[in-house]
Amino acid sequence: MCGITGWASFHHDARRQAPVIEAMTATLARRGPDAGGIWLGAHAALGHRRLSVLDLVGGAQPMADRAEHPQVVLSYSGEVYNHHQLRAELRRLGHEFRTRSDTEVVLRGYRQWGDALVDRLEGMYAFAIWDERRERLLLVRDRLGVKPLHWARIDGGLVFGSEPKALFAHPEVSPRVDAAGLREAYSLLFNTGPTIWAGVHEIPPGGLLALDRSGLTERRYWQLEARPHTDDQATTVERVHSLVDRAARAQLAADVPLCSLLSGGLDSTVITALAADELRRTEGPQARLRSYAVDYSDQAEQFTGDVLRTGHDTPFATEAGAFIGTDHSTVVLDPHALLDLEHRRAVVVARDSPIGVGDMDTSLYLLFGEIRAHSTVALSGEAADEVFGGYPWFHDPKALAARTFPWLLVTGDAAAMPLHPDLAATLRIGEFRADTYRDALAAVPHLDGEDPAEHRRRELQHLSLTRWLRQLLHRKDRLSMARGLEVRVPYCDHRLVEYVFNTPWAMKSYDGREKSLLRATAQGIAPESVLWRPKNHYPATHHPDYNRGLQRLAREALDVPQVRGIADERVIKTSLDTPPDQLPWGQRLRLERVVDLALWLDHHRPAITL
Repeated sequence: MCGITGWASFHHDARRQAPVIEAMTATLARRGPDAGGIWLGAHAALGHRRLSVLDLVGGAQPMADRAEHPQVVLSYSGEVYNHHQLRAELRRLGHEFRTRSDTEVVLRGYRQWGDALVDRLEGMYAFAIWDERRERLLLVRDRLGVKPLHWARIDGGLVFGSEPKALFAHPEVSPRVDAAGLREAYSLLFNTGPTIWAGVHEIPPGGLLALDRSGLTERRYWQLEARPHTDDQATTVERVHSLVDRAARAQLAADVPLCSLLSGGLDSTVITALAADELRRTEGPQARLRSYAVDYSDQAEQFTGDVLRTGHDTPFATEAGAFIGTDHSTVVLDPHALLDLEHRRAVVVARDSPIGVGDMDTSLYLLFGEIRAHSTVALSGEAADEVFGGYPWFHDPKALAARTFPWLLVTGDAAAMPLHPDLAATLRIGEFRADTYRDALAAVPHLDGEDPAEHRRRELQHLSLTRWLRQLLHRKDRLSMARGLEVRVPYCDHRLVEYVFNTPWAMKSYDGREKSLLRATAQGIAPESVLWRPKNHYPATHHPDYNRGLQRLAREALDVPQVRGIADERVIKTSLDTPPDQLPWGQRLRLERVVDLALWLDHHRPAITL
């Protein structure tokens, strides 16, 4: 995994701007701690930071199709899991390869198929191709949006980067936030395209953007479609098992140490079991996959259930690791370490955003740091709830009937940072949510004749896959890459997502529980305790000392005038005055976001224009 950046402009000679592309590339050093490089042409500059995973010697970037007078140059981030098959096909078509890397497969694939290459790729990726023959820049993002890619207009062209911070190192782009950006930040709707930064956009998942002398063109090469499901229940179960199995096993390819994130839930246990089996098949019966879970030093004594958590993860993760036969470790964090402002600042800098989930972000960042000491690649169970219908809102009559985004019933006003009344009047978040919800529903594909219940469940799944999942993938990418760790997400295999999206709800819940199809896949490879365990979200500390320290940090944050201009301190005072051992989850998250806002303002020093 890597970081990419650069620009194309027809008004300036990029060859005279080496310090600019070097500065932009340097901002992404954490994404690629192993190597870096730049390429300069008359009208384009490409930068790359490398995390070496495949072909450690031969995969240097930016990569050109030939050493002298290159016609095509590539800066690429990600993994293409079918690169062996594509390489064989390209060789049959006459292409010669200098490396074993998937990067060169993408490069040669573009030479052969042009933009149609994107229809052949399987994996997670974001890349930029400068075609010298056509004086054309092509930007591409993977189908589910696992890997990020941002862009902004500049004089005569555009600038791009894996993260906004790379764009801000270009002299024509500055960190500025307007009313639209604050709506994006605090509405919690997770739109794709606009960002919190004025003028900075995201390439949408399954999207590509091209710039040449005739202008800018954008299109989606992939998005969810409604298709009839013709398989019976038994065939559907078998097909899902095959798709999950194939995705998990295909994502083990690496020339560096690999591990799995094992929380003790159904999602991660299935991926870990399949990966461990594949490792034994390819490396011998004694091969053992490393697996990791996270816990807090106080959790066994202090755990109390809340709206997101039903139980303590560690016993389930330990049992699952023993059942599967992994080399399992639990990373135990001190709740007090989550209050360290340097850790929190690193998280906010990684996100380029004031909006996160507080201690759950900081603990994930610390967990990834511990894992990186032993492994460079980790497999994750992210996206299973969106794909298989695991969230409570798929099953709760109140959520099914609600005329809003379902997660707002859990993470809405109670967990959102209350805005200063003057700012709230300007942003009109309620109206923005209502308008966005209407637009989001209009984008959901349906089959003719769908009954109302199936129609509604398809809406909820589409919203979950195209919006809620977006912020989870963003969190996982930013915090892992800030530690130089690549996290792969097999449940984001687009063939699996397409198939299950079009499977009727009765088949998705045929055993009377959530994620029935995934549970069927887990039969025999997961312990019974995990098979029937209720949905449990990422763990959070329950130590009152953490709440007490968070209240202190929030009070200090409110001493910053710019924070008081955004946050409504009168409403927040309720959370500050609540006894630490009685602070509910939603109010605690409010305080987390006040603290993060102060850190974000201090680091980026954005111009805020309303």
